[in-house]
Amino acid sequence: MPESEIKVLLKRLGESVNKTLSNSPEIHDCIREIRNAGYEVFLSVETKIGFCSTSGEDSRADIGENEKPMHLKLTEYDAKFLKTLKIAID
Repeated sequence: MPESEIKVLLKRLGESVNKTLSNSPEIHDCIREIRNAGYEVFLSVETKIGFCSTSGEDSRADIGENEKPMHLKLTEYDAKFLKTLKIAID
């Protein structure tokens, strides 16, 4: 797939993430509550997207042999937020 097509697909993905966040009733409600408490809210979300070609001989990500799996501690709010983005946590 040409690089220009990949850029278009990544742009569409970014727009989809932005639309999902913008249309989230839970996020909207939380922001409204903070504003009602007398604060201004600025929301900035950083997204990292990684991909690699599956047409090659070895399509796995380059992971070092000595790297340990990372364990994250998620709050109930974190889990709800990820669920609104349709991200499953296992």
